[in-house]
Amino acid sequence: MLWMRVAVLVALAGCGSTRQPGSCDGPCPSSKINHLVVVVQENHTFDNYFGRYCTAQTSSNPSCTAGPACCEAGPATEPGGAMPQVLDDNANGTYSPNHDSNCESEEINAGAMDHYVTGATVASCSDPRNFAYADPSVVQRYWQLASAGALADRYFQPLVGASAANDMYLARAAFVFGDNGVVPNAAGVDCSFIPTKGQFTDRTLGDLLADASVSWAWYGEGYADAVLAHKDARCGDPPDACHAAIGFYPCVYDPSDVPFQYYPRFTDNPTYMRDYATMASDLASGKLPQVSFVKGLGFHTEHPALKTNISDGVAFVGALVDRIAASAYASDTLILITYDEGGGYFDHIAPPPNGVDGKPLGTRVPMIAVGPMTRAGNVSHVTMEHASIVKFVEWNWLKQQTGQLGTRDAVVNNLGSLLDASKTGAAVPE
Repeated sequence: MLWMRVAVLVALAGCGSTRQPGSCDGPCPSSKINHLVVVVQENHTFDNYFGRYCTAQTSSNPSCTAGPACCEAGPATEPGGAMPQVLDDNANGTYSPNHDSNCESEEINAGAMDHYVTGATVASCSDPRNFAYADPSVVQRYWQLASAGALADRYFQPLVGASAANDMYLARAAFVFGDNGVVPNAAGVDCSFIPTKGQFTDRTLGDLLADASVSWAWYGEGYADAVLAHKDARCGDPPDACHAAIGFYPCVYDPSDVPFQYYPRFTDNPTYMRDYATMASDLASGKLPQVSFVKGLGFHTEHPALKTNISDGVAFVGALVDRIAASAYASDTLILITYDEGGGYFDHIAPPPNGVDGKPLGTRVPMIAVGPMTRAGNVSHVTMEHASIVKFVEWNWLKQQTGQLGTRDAVVNNLGSLLDASKTGAAVPE
């Protein structure tokens, strides 16, 4: 309701911006969704955050879509009989499951989902702390956003393994490298834990948008500091709010979190790579790109360990949602909140078979759609992944010509199951 009230007021008053609500800020889209903001958080599974939000019986596979009663609750015990632990801020900040591809594959165990707590042959993969449900009070804002918007309960990380490899599917909709195998030679590289530098030349979603004159940008928190520090081959100073207080992740910007930084056309290109702090001014001045990606510093992404808590991430995302809702963009913006990968935490739903590139999908991760054109209160059971976002962008801004990268964007499901066709003005395919 808050979103709708703000959207109406903004539409009438313009919120002080020169932008006219509902206008196209470039090539007009196929639907009334004129702006997309994708927020990429880190390393939590669907069960982690929504296993206690959903109330349908575990393994009941509900076909209804009306709210928490239509998505499966997380099980009372995992397959080996262990009870779940409580994932609160302290637990999140003191332990991170092993989430490289070997471990995640072992834990999934060909779909049995039974090696998270015990049974994995790879050292350090199984651990009782891998089976955990978030304290409802900590993730309450996410539950509220899911209730007011739409929630996907079959949205999977596109690849078994660590963050950077999964992020690449937002750019290429395809496998590029495994785990955190490569870091781009870009601002912030001096402060990355990843030793191997690399660049790639395949076409990306960024190329498709730029070539079609569709404006887009990646807003990275701490990016401006990283650019300045990079000139002196040093690391930036950690913000006071980062409890780890170190000049590395999670306190400073890491370019491996930004898939487009691996491609020379976009590497540190100020048209496309922007500091998160500029997003507020872009919203206020009517300069928000048609497609935006947002990545907070590590301590704002909820990534486990290194004193990173969940509450700071929830507050970061909530503040962004509120800022958009209070802007001239409120009435025509779709916000997608998702996670790069599940981080090695337990989830009870087995991933589907390999993607079109023959690579194994990983666990479910949260996907919340926020904005006035979502199917309010609904739960989508359609199988989706990061490549589905690429497909939606192609459909909405590139004349409905999906599959232009010739990768998973040609075969994955679109985002239509999260959207209300009576409000989008055109039925987005599911």
